[in-house]
Amino acid sequence: MTFFPKISFQPEVEEYLIKVFRNRELTAALGTQEAESRYQSLLSHLSHPPAFTTVRVNTHLASVKHVKSLLFDEIQQQFKGLNVPVLEHPEIQDILLIPVIGPRRDIRRHDSEVIVGAHCGYAVLRGAHVYAPGIISTSKFLKAGSLVSVYSDIEGKCKRGAKEFGGIKVFLGNGISELSRNEIFGSNGPLNGMGVRMIEPVYLSPSFDNVLSSHLFLQNLPSVVVSHVLNPQPGERILDMCAAPGGKTTHLATLMHDKGEVIAMDKIANKVKKIKQNAELLQLNCIKAFCYDGTKALSDQKRGDEQEGPPFSPESFDRILLDAPCSGMGQRPNMAYTWTLKEVTSYQPLQRKLFTVAVKLLKPGGVLVYSTCTITLSENEEQVAWALETFPCLQLQPQEPHIGGEGMRGAGLSLAQLKLLQRFDPSAVTLQGMDIISLQDSREDDLISLANKDCIGFFIAKFVKLNSK
Repeated sequence: MTFFPKISFQPEVEEYLIKVFRNRELTAALGTQEAESRYQSLLSHLSHPPAFTTVRVNTHLASVKHVKSLLFDEIQQQFKGLNVPVLEHPEIQDILLIPVIGPRRDIRRHDSEVIVGAHCGYAVLRGAHVYAPGIISTSKFLKAGSLVSVYSDIEGKCKRGAKEFGGIKVFLGNGISELSRNEIFGSNGPLNGMGVRMIEPVYLSPSFDNVLSSHLFLQNLPSVVVSHVLNPQPGERILDMCAAPGGKTTHLATLMHDKGEVIAMDKIANKVKKIKQNAELLQLNCIKAFCYDGTKALSDQKRGDEQEGPPFSPESFDRILLDAPCSGMGQRPNMAYTWTLKEVTSYQPLQRKLFTVAVKLLKPGGVLVYSTCTITLSENEEQVAWALETFPCLQLQPQEPHIGGEGMRGAGLSLAQLKLLQRFDPSAVTLQGMDIISLQDSREDDLISLANKDCIGFFIAKFVKLNSK
């Protein structure tokens, strides 16, 4: 079942990925036909949103049971009494799962149209309303209060302010315009606020705009798993090397009961500001955020304890999370990936620079977790193989919880090593829609199993540093 077209790539990137997913090691294990089938399934999944919306409860301020009750009432109100459950995960006990209803194929389209940019469109498919900055064009006589059909310009070819658009566009659902065409395009300054309030989205997911903002953090399931895998303890000193916007940072602080120190770094000032805002909103005090380039975070000499900011002395952290900058191919939904091959392949050297710094900053006996939200071998399993060869002091470790699949063949890792990795691969399940009837007929165990698999593409590796060599 495919409602949207498969994700498209630049020809050179498509050729690159075909080689990755038809590599000799993988096809020898699976067979050419099965390897190809999984790859095509992955492409279809990437253009559709995950089957569940995942929210992490801020257990620093409230219990999961309490927030679950509040969230259920909110969803009932948003969905006008539609009986959509809120599920607790049996292994990841600080998240709640909300099934996504859709795609809904019976929505009637209207003559009045609003075209939004691709990123805005993807947000709409995951439950957001349309905000004014995301609107690219509208029908000629659009008025505030008009019933409109919303489309995504997935290729970025619609001209801002156009009165009609005949290019490739994907239907996202219907909404009510909060602004007129003149208000959207006639303003001299930047326009903010709601542009279209979605009332019939193709995928029905709850909106979290100003909903329980201090109690919930909207976060993909594997992104929550990675903090549990690091397993920070109260009183420890933790480094989150590439921390923005702070989802994992705040999760680490929560898991430590806000006791100890979480150092968060990012080299973009506005993103660091966002980390600080999230920490304040969630009332977490052990987080210290710095605008700093992680590749330069290692000091050449021992520094005094009073100097809390980067660069840091060698072997000064108990645990380090390197959620590395990556090509981002695991993010969903995405119907048109526009990056060039040069951009895609530029991340491996950067990741290795960051990884090298992380190893040197880690104490003997400390834990390093490396993660990405992409699907390539070069940024995932190849990085593990490189790390184990380059740093004899590192040893792969089992992960808890381990709900993703094993690592992908193709990087020369042993089967035992691959089983220690977690690769979240949405192609592991059949792409299927969810309606109220099928939802009510489903067992909770089956829904949890689907949530574990039908998520974003993600990768996690966990290492321990055996000595200081």
